[in-house]
Amino acid sequence: MKNNVTIVGAGLAGSLCALYLSKKGYKVSVYERRGDLRSEMITAGKSINLALSERGLTALRKAGIENEILKIAIPMYKRIMHDYNGGLTEQFYGNEDQAIYSVSRAQLNVVMMKLAAQNGVNLYFNQKCTEVDFPNSKIVFANTITDTKSVVYSEFLVGGDGAFSAVRSEMVKKYGHEYSYNKIEHDYKELHIPAGQNGEFLLEKNALHIWPRGNFMLIALPNLDGSFTCTLFAAKKGLNSFEGLKSKKQVENYFSKIFPDFFKMVPDLYDQWTANPTSSLGIIKTFPWHIEDKAVLIGDSAHATVPFYGQGMNASLEDCRVLDELLEKNEKDLGKCFNEYSKIRKPNGDGLQALSLHNFIVMRDKTADPKFLLQKKIEQKFANTFPEKWIPLYSMVSFTNIPYSKAWSIGKKQEAIMQEIMKVPNIESKWEEEEIMLKILKAL
Repeated sequence: MKNNVTIVGAGLAGSLCALYLSKKGYKVSVYERRGDLRSEMITAGKSINLALSERGLTALRKAGIENEILKIAIPMYKRIMHDYNGGLTEQFYGNEDQAIYSVSRAQLNVVMMKLAAQNGVNLYFNQKCTEVDFPNSKIVFANTITDTKSVVYSEFLVGGDGAFSAVRSEMVKKYGHEYSYNKIEHDYKELHIPAGQNGEFLLEKNALHIWPRGNFMLIALPNLDGSFTCTLFAAKKGLNSFEGLKSKKQVENYFSKIFPDFFKMVPDLYDQWTANPTSSLGIIKTFPWHIEDKAVLIGDSAHATVPFYGQGMNASLEDCRVLDELLEKNEKDLGKCFNEYSKIRKPNGDGLQALSLHNFIVMRDKTADPKFLLQKKIEQKFANTFPEKWIPLYSMVSFTNIPYSKAWSIGKKQEAIMQEIMKVPNIESKWEEEEIMLKILKAL
């Protein structure tokens, strides 16, 4: 089965990987457990709008599809924070021309599947992976509608089948790979702010909106039709948690008190609340990410994370780009290629997960803190004065391709320096002075 590749999972990573491999001349078949999004255009429920940033764009650019994707994306230049009274503060993500892009997961997936199919990729739906024989690169699929089984052989397999990956679970079972799944104590639920009467945006369009409330938060990302996809992240139990939100009265009281400006924009809040699932969040770690020259994992199947840095998709697309580059380098030796891929990507999977957990605290606690917002202003000023000396952590993650593991270790050092700077007496009035810039320079 030389030159045949089987990809399990037609999500974002599976679709992009299929496109890359087909451009290399492989005959690619993708098997997906769910129905065909292209005909069903399944949307709500668990989508969480995605934030596409430089890493993801770099991967799309290398595959030649960046411009197609940007047609369905909305640039967000800043965060806008909403306080208890509906008062607003804002913080640019980087310099004022730098943006991350809001994009609907379903729309993005549909475009990427169409582009893969146009490039000769075969897509099969309602196909559940039930068995993997790695030494023979053989996979058994069961049709979820008819229950008929099919056996597929190929040169190698790609597991792009998400957090609950069947391919990974077979690796763990048969080869004793390391594996852990840690749920966090927060769950999430998706909600929706409709467009205004004439399709207008009820909140500022080119921004990510956050209602930071300490241990919990609500966020909103814009859609092309004028609506916003929103997500409540809150603890499972305890104060202000999902536990106390059962009846219509409880839900409406909670939102009208804690998120009053949001509450006014969502007339059917309780209907949405009961219709959309409450979903859990967690972090998946595994190692290695491959079996010899036979199989390799990409995306969430290797490093599912929590969504607080908006990097899960970007990391998954980056996996595909790195794998493609390593195939360019070592295509004659797949074993060497996959081994190198595992070694390079695993520390970055771990780095991404550390960053994601850290940014949850930043978003829900710190973005409401004037001192934190000042610290970010000082960092941005220093970075613009000495661009070769300092790239703020958020910019490293969102606006460069610096490996996540490296960004995380530099970010921790930067944070220690900034904690000292913030202790300077009257920092609020003297932060723009040269003395402060020189103090940071010296600390470096």
